[in-house]
Amino acid sequence: MRLVSAAPALFAVCLRVAAAAASQTVWVTPHDSYSSSIGVLGCKINTNRVAYWPSSVDCNNICVSLSYGGRSVYLLRIDQSGGAHDVSYDAWNYLTTGKSATADPTAGGAVAMQTENVDASHCASLLSTPKSALPLSAPNSMNFLNSCLEQHQAGNDSWVAKNYVLYNILDTICTYGVNEACTLTNWPDQNQPACPHTLGDPVALRSQPVYNIAYPTGEKVLAGAPPSTAAASGSTANNAASASAACSFKWLPCQPVLFWAISVGALVHSVISNL
Repeated sequence: MRLVSAAPALFAVCLRVAAAAASQTVWVTPHDSYSSSIGVLGCKINTNRVAYWPSSVDCNNICVSLSYGGRSVYLLRIDQSGGAHDVSYDAWNYLTTGKSATADPTAGGAVAMQTENVDASHCASLLSTPKSALPLSAPNSMNFLNSCLEQHQAGNDSWVAKNYVLYNILDTICTYGVNEACTLTNWPDQNQPACPHTLGDPVALRSQPVYNIAYPTGEKVLAGAPPSTAAASGSTANNAASASAACSFKWLPCQPVLFWAISVGALVHSVISNL
């Protein structure tokens, strides 16, 4: 009886040990520009919850948990970093401070956090697509998708092969292409998606903006946009105002014709006075 009653407690201990073994400590740094090495479209996901891990992206471990200071987030692991464990700046800021980077931006470097791979269902809310499918670029994600489909065809598990959707959008920040779903039928005989419009047509796409949260200001900025000209415009306006003020206080040098006329008038007046 004692052995039977102790079984649930022993099972719970085993679960905790297994969870501890599955998790690992990584030094996490903030990342403020969205990207995806497998072509996941930023306009179809929550770009504030992305993990940029050193290891290559695979067909199953798409979702990871990250914990620090009693707080946890789920992140889409859809890009490969150059060696660091980067995460979206907003996620890093929330884990370290408990607040969004837009509300209370914080600067800092690598912080030791706990991470582990979790079931993809935990990241479903981060995907704004039908049935929370992984949104891939039809023109540029086929190499990755083919590898996942081949893995599934060989009888191995592949979450991506069973949960993807293709869009006729060229780049991950959604600035070119057409916002339309494409289909891949008769695979592997047909290896090119079929779209309502021309596949990969580089037309400007303005209806699907992707925003980054700039580090360390917390400012929301349009991804892929040229540097803001606001500062330059402000500087130009200030320079113009300064020049105008200078002419107000030193108006003679600013008006050479008027200065000449006044000088001539003064000379004539002096001559007449001496007559």
